Amino acid sequence: MGTHQQTRPRRLLLCLDGVPHQLIEQAKSRGLFDAFGAPTRLLSPFPTMTNVALSAMLGATPPAGYESLYFDRKAKELRGGIGKYLGRRTPDKVPSSYMDELDYQEPLPFEFLIYVAPEKIWRADMQRFRERFRAAPQNRDYFAFLKATDGLLHAQGPARLGIALESLDKILREIQSYCGNETEIVMFSDHGMNLEENRRVPLASTLRQRGFQVVIPAFGLCSYAALYCQDENQIPEIARASVEVTGVDFAVYKDGSDAVVESDRGQARIEYQPATECYRYVKMTGDPLELGKFQSEFETDAHWFEQTAGHRYPDALANIYKSIFTHRVKHTGDILLSMKDGYYYGWSPFGRFVRLAATHGNALQPSSNAFLMSTHRQLPGYVRADDARALLR
Repeated sequence: MGTHQQTRPRRLLLCLDGVPHQLIEQAKSRGLFDAFGAPTRLLSPFPTMTNVALSAMLGATPPAGYESLYFDRKAKELRGGIGKYLGRRTPDKVPSSYMDELDYQEPLPFEFLIYVAPEKIWRADMQRFRERFRAAPQNRDYFAFLKATDGLLHAQGPARLGIALESLDKILREIQSYCGNETEIVMFSDHGMNLEENRRVPLASTLRQRGFQVVIPAFGLCSYAALYCQDENQIPEIARASVEVTGVDFAVYKDGSDAVVESDRGQARIEYQPATECYRYVKMTGDPLELGKFQSEFETDAHWFEQTAGHRYPDALANIYKSIFTHRVKHTGDILLSMKDGYYYGWSPFGRFVRLAATHGNALQPSSNAFLMSTHRQLPGYVRADDARALLR
């Protein structure tokens, strides 16, 4: 963080894990956070997962995998998992360099406990943040990450989150009263959520029954899945089989320099020209991303962003293309699946003691639309995760 001279106000950067744009708008309509400007839609990258999103938003190193349990391509084995939450936070438990920037995050065991006892954890988390911020040096920025909000939404839904946001609003009003205009508060989230009951997709069992040899890490109860195929020649066939499973919205995989998108609505290709930064959406047998009304000629990235930032699949072409061609994680899946809202894939034992009232991970609006707002600045209506660092740091 450093103690260099700053020409702008000191900044409190506060990330609320998993809070969607929709719920912050509702909170503001109830009179909460009234010192902040209108919340921007901060577009989380697909898969809409914490470490993927924050490493993009903060220009940090990519995590090993999409979650703490991941498939290591070189070792050809699953690594990570529940052991990440046991004991103290050691270097091997830091998924990305963005965590080195944090002044406050909950103690490591709380990362798991928030899904088991969210009420107790969020109250302790917010008070601990308040105390640590009060005790911090007043001449430099402060970066806090409140993870308990994610657990609240997953396990108890938006009503309980509303109570937590009321408590946070009181804490931030108190902070503003003693810091005054000398401190800008920038509040944002890493991803959104679909706010409905979810049921598990029988993905692994269905593909096994079809005779496919594929590794699918199952950990959090999320609306995406990453598939690692033993035979790369089977990738197109496995993608087609996957979208036949109830609850799967679309699959995306590489074919040369193109991304192929497969769904029960048909197949399309996303083509990209690096020299001109232009994309083209080519419908092959259908319109899986529902972009048929747009021209199929090459258009600039900026043009596509302007046209589709508010689409059902926000920033569809760049976001989905980058999910498999950009180094979002160190071990990119051969196939990425986006589930329909109302469906998830994950670790079965975890699902037995957590009632999944909401989740995230897919490429649809509810999970993609995180938020960003400031007490000192009015920000653009839509901001890509990859462009957020200049606004945050």
